[in-house]
Amino acid sequence: MRRTHRCGDLRATHVGQRALLQGWVHRQRDHGGLIFIDLRDREGIVQVVFNPTIAPEAHATASDARAEYVLEIEGTVAPRPAGTENPELPTGAVEVVADRAQVLNPSLPLPFTVAEEGPVDEAVRLTYRYLDLRRPRMARNLVLRHRVVKFIRDFFDELGFLEVETPILAKSTPEGARDYLVPSRVRPGEFYALPQAPQQFKQLLMVGGVDRYFQIARCFRDEDLRADRQPEFTQLDLEMSFVEQDDVLGLAEDLFTRMSRALTTKNVPTPFPRLTYDEAMTLYGSDKPDLRYGMASVELSDLFGETEFEVFRGVLGSGGVIRGIRVPGGARYSRREIDELTETGKTEGARGLAWAAIEPGELRSSFARFLSEGEQRAMIERLEGREGDLLLLVAAPGWVPSKALGAIRIEVARREGLADPDTLAYARITEFPLLEWDEEGRRWDAVHHPFTSPMDEDFSLLESDPGRVRAQAYDLVCNGWELGGGSIRIHRRELQERMFGLLGFTPERAEAQFGHMLRAFQYGTPPHGGMAVGIDRVVAIFAGESSIREVMAFPKNQSAADLLMNAPSQVDERQLRDLHIGLELD
Repeated sequence: MRRTHRCGDLRATHVGQRALLQGWVHRQRDHGGLIFIDLRDREGIVQVVFNPTIAPEAHATASDARAEYVLEIEGTVAPRPAGTENPELPTGAVEVVADRAQVLNPSLPLPFTVAEEGPVDEAVRLTYRYLDLRRPRMARNLVLRHRVVKFIRDFFDELGFLEVETPILAKSTPEGARDYLVPSRVRPGEFYALPQAPQQFKQLLMVGGVDRYFQIARCFRDEDLRADRQPEFTQLDLEMSFVEQDDVLGLAEDLFTRMSRALTTKNVPTPFPRLTYDEAMTLYGSDKPDLRYGMASVELSDLFGETEFEVFRGVLGSGGVIRGIRVPGGARYSRREIDELTETGKTEGARGLAWAAIEPGELRSSFARFLSEGEQRAMIERLEGREGDLLLLVAAPGWVPSKALGAIRIEVARREGLADPDTLAYARITEFPLLEWDEEGRRWDAVHHPFTSPMDEDFSLLESDPGRVRAQAYDLVCNGWELGGGSIRIHRRELQERMFGLLGFTPERAEAQFGHMLRAFQYGTPPHGGMAVGIDRVVAIFAGESSIREVMAFPKNQSAADLLMNAPSQVDERQLRDLHIGLELD
């Protein structure tokens, strides 16, 4: 390589050495004689000084250079004059005194400033993503992503796992989200599907005796986008033979404890708390609770069994429940602020919000006048209320009180800054329902996927009461994000056929779509289980980003469009003919 050093590598120990650098103009400052250029490459920034009396030609080149010009500079490393050192830069003790400079490539005027982190419209950033990647924030995130993936590979290699690549062109099978389909030119009318996950392949690897598998896998799902979703994404995929649930969860806890502490400076409380699905939903109204702050909801129904308050009595009489949370210091909230929290609760089905502010000598409340003194005291005691606190109650059927108070809990934490950005609060969620009734009320759907094994003690309920069957399924969550999930898998054909039957598959349809799995389960398939974790989400949490788009090199926007390459786009008619495809657009 022509360059002798990276820009960010130079230190006081290099003083007196010759350096040939190549990089981008980060900033240029003309001091009416001397010109200073901060030269940047991926490793960092170093100051270069151009003196017209020492190197007039280099000085002239520097005078014409503008932001993001690519320069080659040669000179001598020197200490910065006393008092001009920059302690904010690792290279801040030195500068390069240039005696030669060459423009390797100029730059057009920039659509946004690369040298600064000021706000830029996301559409502009994604259109010029190659410029956005030069900005310090994106550069740091890509380095962090690399280190996360390297840590994972080293971790599993030490434990004897094999990294095995699985096909990208696969079979379309019903597993949840819509597939991206790829037409076959050589088999007219037939299609491949891009894999939503390597689920079936990794189970077949267990049949094949691989025993311990992992992969940094590309996955594709045609679904509506959110901050934590993209049409294509990357996940850590792993599977192990002869394991139980605690083996997989223990491995995940070890990986994330070690990786978090190695690659971040954040606090990682251990051991990771373990909550069942019912516990998480009841206490926090979410199966991915943020445990960096409290305010779990509390059951209050038994306190109002004899109440005269008509609203509570009506809800309890119809089989509903009453739950509440305590907002420390919330008594100062204005009526407008409480009304805003009420609206937040309504998004989760609550018809209203009962509130009580504990003030000196009184209970200012929307409903306390309808309660007896004993009911008021019992409510305050159960919620551990103190002077200055705000008590919030929801009375409604089913999960509504938990979900409404869970949403309010998140909003209060946002307003009060309760979520410590320097803490990674992991948790393990277990005992998910195996099945859920689909939104159209026609059939049972698998909550995770159709290869998830029921809990042994619930086998007898599979046909008699499917909705009560719990799965040997688990999620890893952190700071309100679902990082990933997994399960112990079905490994016997007869149980897999029962599962397909519950999902409404005829034997013929099950054979047509999953015959390869059913056949494999007849050839000595070992018990096995695993999980998948979203790499993009992990890096986003480590980096403190709110969207996975900020840790992906070339993401799609919220409309699933690639603004850089203008995709998706129309294709040539001849390509469609070769694929035996005709378009019929509405």
